[in-house]
Amino acid sequence: MTVAAILLAAGHGTRMNSKTQKVLHGVGGKPMILHVFEAAESVADLPPVVVVGAGEEGVRALLGERATYVVQEQRLGTGHATLMAEDVLRGRADQVLVTYGDMPLLRAGSLAKLVAEQRQSSAVIALLSVLGDAGSSFGRVVRAADGAVSEIVEVAEARQRANTAELLAIRELNAGVYCFEAGWLWDNLPRLPLRQARDGQEYYLTDMVGLAVAQGERVVAIVGEDPDEFLGAGTRAELVAVEKAFRRRANRRWLESGVTLIDPETTYIDQQAIIGQDTVIWPNSYIQGHSCVGSDCVIGPNTILRDAQVGNGCIIEQAVVEASEIPSGTRVQPFTFLRDNKEV
Repeated sequence: MTVAAILLAAGHGTRMNSKTQKVLHGVGGKPMILHVFEAAESVADLPPVVVVGAGEEGVRALLGERATYVVQEQRLGTGHATLMAEDVLRGRADQVLVTYGDMPLLRAGSLAKLVAEQRQSSAVIALLSVLGDAGSSFGRVVRAADGAVSEIVEVAEARQRANTAELLAIRELNAGVYCFEAGWLWDNLPRLPLRQARDGQEYYLTDMVGLAVAQGERVVAIVGEDPDEFLGAGTRAELVAVEKAFRRRANRRWLESGVTLIDPETTYIDQQAIIGQDTVIWPNSYIQGHSCVGSDCVIGPNTILRDAQVGNGCIIEQAVVEASEIPSGTRVQPFTFLRDNKEV
């Protein structure tokens, strides 16, 4: 079984109010789309297909030849964006993953689990869901008596139904991550209805669930264990929430690996960083870029390491070390600023 992946990244993200495309904003020291791209890349058997739109140059420059690109010239919704990948994927894959480029906390393990569920269940659609609260703007996952998914109801639609309160009380929410049986996907995408949206008319990928159920096909959902995994960032405020969630995850991993964080809430560690066992990091410290810190070090408080190589047993407090090497056993004096191995 061959697996393909599609990342939807055609939107500029007008609510971000930025000159930079939404998916290129950073989380944990690298662009959002790179996080989710690497997760998809590790699961897919083909180079992930990235659906781009206006201002695509930044995405192409970032991902280069690792990705296949298709352009969505008209902004006609997620269903239409997915359809743009048909020409490059039809007949080449048995399963197709589809997700968004602004979900940087999505794990490769969750994608692999979804692929396995779609394959084993013989459902034409498997999707990831998350348990949330009644105030969420995510679509509600409605299940049949046998546990299969019977429909996805968006909040706006739920408010127009007679059982509004019942629908909005559902805590299982659609996370926007799908695995489709490939042949069924390509045959049915052109059948999506055109719906009224905020900025015009669009084809919604969520309507594929309704098409499947109407045909008597099975749709299944897996509830994700970590709600943070499905956070997206469409606004600056949401980007803050995603960054905080990333730090919670990263700092938890370092604590489990034998690194002491005196105050995780004020410790910032980029994804590419490496830290040795029994190193202690004091508050207001930043370990950025491709920094590598040895074991038994004391870092901080109030310290920035940026692409720094630090040996074992070093003490660096109230200092900035950028693109420099610190030999083992060195104590860097407070208020030092090193760049390219020279004091500034």
